[in-house]
Amino acid sequence: MAEVNETRARINENGRIVIPSSFRRALGISSGDTVVLRIENEELRITTLRQRLAKAQRLVRKHISPATSLVDELIAERREAARRE
Repeated sequence: MAEVNETRARINENGRIVIPSSFRRALGISSGDTVVLRIENEELRITTLRQRLAKAQRLVRKHISPATSLVDELIAERREAARRE
């Protein structure tokens, strides 16, 4: 399947725009999903919450060892805080 990077769409009288099905499929957007709209460099960017979470996880993983479990560290910190109370 060829990758489509650009298309044209019209905004209706209610300010709505239809994201073409090929774009929705490429981005993994389904009916009922919540999307995040952002203006960046005078462009409208659309991402899903799932994509934003995955990006945040990749950014965090760059700064910690693969052997480190953030969940285990958080639990240990909470247990220590509870012990001090």
